[in-house]
Amino acid sequence: MSAVSREQLEAAYQTALAALLEERTPDGHWVGELSTSALSTATAVMALYLVRQAQPLSTQHSALTSLIDGGLAWLAAHQNDGGGWGDTTVSFSNISTTMLCRSAIYLTDSAPRLARAVSRAEAWLTSKYGPADGWPEAIRERYGVDRTFATPILTTCALAGLVSWDEVPPLPFELAVLPQSWYRFVRLHVVSYALPALIAIGQCIYYHKKPWNPIALLTRWLSRRWTLGVLRSIQPSSGGFLEAIPLTSFVTLSLAACGHADHPVVQEGVRFIINSVRPDGSWAIDSNLATWVTTLSVNALAAAGELDRLDKIDELRDWLLNQQYKDYHPYTGADPGGWAWTDLPGGVPDADDTPGAILALKHVGPPAEVLPRTSKEATSTEVGEPAVMAAAQWLMDLQNGDGGWPTFCRGWGNLPFDRSGNDLTAHVLRALVATAWMKAWSKHEDSPPIWSGLQYLARTQRPDGSWLPLWFGNQHLADEENPTYGTSRVLAAYRDLGMMDTEPAKCGIAWLLANQNPDGGWGGGLGSPSSIEETALALDVLVTVASREGEGPAEPRTRDEHGAQTARQELGPPDPSLARRANDAVNKGITWLVEKIETGGLSHPSPIGFYFAKLWYYEKLYPIIFTVSALGRARQSIDRRPHAPREEPSRGA
Repeated sequence: MSAVSREQLEAAYQTALAALLEERTPDGHWVGELSTSALSTATAVMALYLVRQAQPLSTQHSALTSLIDGGLAWLAAHQNDGGGWGDTTVSFSNISTTMLCRSAIYLTDSAPRLARAVSRAEAWLTSKYGPADGWPEAIRERYGVDRTFATPILTTCALAGLVSWDEVPPLPFELAVLPQSWYRFVRLHVVSYALPALIAIGQCIYYHKKPWNPIALLTRWLSRRWTLGVLRSIQPSSGGFLEAIPLTSFVTLSLAACGHADHPVVQEGVRFIINSVRPDGSWAIDSNLATWVTTLSVNALAAAGELDRLDKIDELRDWLLNQQYKDYHPYTGADPGGWAWTDLPGGVPDADDTPGAILALKHVGPPAEVLPRTSKEATSTEVGEPAVMAAAQWLMDLQNGDGGWPTFCRGWGNLPFDRSGNDLTAHVLRALVATAWMKAWSKHEDSPPIWSGLQYLARTQRPDGSWLPLWFGNQHLADEENPTYGTSRVLAAYRDLGMMDTEPAKCGIAWLLANQNPDGGWGGGLGSPSSIEETALALDVLVTVASREGEGPAEPRTRDEHGAQTARQELGPPDPSLARRANDAVNKGITWLVEKIETGGLSHPSPIGFYFAKLWYYEKLYPIIFTVSALGRARQSIDRRPHAPREEPSRGA
């Protein structure tokens, strides 16, 4: 496959760059757009219906009816060809979303009117999971010991009269009265972000199915009002828990179904749901990922050497600083210092958005070196931006005992999003490298967190050389995993640490090279369809490897006066074979990517994002952002390589 010309590469890059800059708001940041969701639409419809049923004389009756009908019409129009529903309009059908859509139709007494949709859905479920009495078990098997999503789905099925309440496992909502610091010890069957669901759905199940144990019966009866108070105290001003339509809808419908339709939590939840509906009658999974896509955009522009294209830089910096949490977070108990994914009040600080914000502020803000652990160890050159300093400390305090970083809460448990993740850990390491933390810890600690994080990544690398991410997947792979995303994100950390010649990095590079598709692009793994997002992510790290073709041995790194090895390990000579293979792969990948851009591919994002509980999404900015970073690095790499003449098109990177 011949490489594209320099002119084609430049034109494709400028197309992506213009698209990214055009998406900025007048205030100077990015908001993006999340995919609409059948699952969200189904849960919102059920929540509004149950509230309307409980309050037939409400002044909102007509408005709620219109929204319910609009949501049902959207679901009927967006059923997949096979009869099921997927999370997005380009997602494969799955049992969770199909069961929820089916429940929405039955619960709202719409089955006669939507008989064809119901028949097709039930035929799909039967073909995949056998007779109907086995569908509840299929849902439980999908999520294993994690009840975060299985129990809400089965609750809606029971409310719709489709399954017995005996199929719905109870949730110990009384535990919500415990101090947050105790949650890690009580081994909850739901993850940290699902506390509202624990309370509301737990109360709904208790209302419809009393426990046989007299102690549990009394405890739950006594804790009903108290836990509702806890729920109200953690509800954000927008009314939306986590700004998530599914979670807020589950809370709203559960309380409405057990006699609490007039509770402030329900009324605020209804307000959020109404305010979140889209013009076509559907709902997305969340309000937006504004903070996340803004930091991704800034960091992509920095990688491409295009920060000078940003106007309103002061407004952008101030906006980012204003998103940092300054107070203790009532939801997860997080200390001040972190960032969430959104600028809206329902966000929760986490270990992916916080490092993204640190990196972005290092690019657009004033010098932001971070203090070592104690201020007496700081020199005048290390004192800098307080926001970044607080964020770095926040991340340090979040590190798990295994050396990795979890999403929200340190040591909460082993369920998804509470355990350490490779993509999170790599992102944190990149952020800490951008500060003075590594230098300080290499001097003053025997086991610095930076090395603990690297050891975690080395342990979690799979035998084939890849890493799996926590927050991203690929629907084309059997286990819905995405080793291309995970490996690319981890290698970005090795790149930023100057450790691409270490054994884990070389194994990861070899995996990416071996899993490039014959068409030149990358999917989630070998054989899965190539996508712009995954191809750009792979290129973003392989360009660095390819650019070292022809280099001599790297200069050895020194040790500081205390004898501690610096973070950028002593590098050996680059592997010429790996660099040569990477160069060929980059040329093929760029050719594939440029051709996709030329045919309008940037406007067709892929559902690679995992939201909570395996809920898929796509974000319209992902292909644009990742492409700007990858092609921007490629352009700079070409310009820096004297042995790759500009007029020679075969040397694409």
